[in-house]
Amino acid sequence: MLHNVSYNNPKIDREIREKVGNMLTLKERWKIKGSGSPKLIMTSCSIQIHNLMVLDNNANTCNIEIREKGIILRFRSLLETYALPIPFYKLTLYKGQAEEYSVYMDNYFVKIKADRKSIHKYFNKLQDIKNDQGFTYVDDL
Repeated sequence: MLHNVSYNNPKIDREIREKVGNMLTLKERWKIKGSGSPKLIMTSCSIQIHNLMVLDNNANTCNIEIREKGIILRFRSLLETYALPIPFYKLTLYKGQAEEYSVYMDNYFVKIKADRKSIHKYFNKLQDIKNDQGFTYVDDL
């Protein structure tokens, strides 16, 4: 479910933590060489996200943050920040033929233009972490 995270709301923060876990510790972020994505350009998206994105004329960009039990996809529209928390068990990633990645959860999706090597590296890392279903392997540091 989409959340407006522009303002401090403990109820929304708690819901997001329940779905995707807490932020990674510094040790975990260091081990996976960062938890945040580079700036991602959206080429298409589901109708719920599209209805928010058409409200302004800015470039449609987003970013992804890796959490303990999932990811958070964030984007901005009309000076508001929206978050889509996606647990790993609901996350589906596809790599399209035309240098494009697709991120799916239930009836939400975002297609992302992959025109830089850093984006390919990030999605490979994300797929590896998803296959391991989180950070159970990080405890052996």
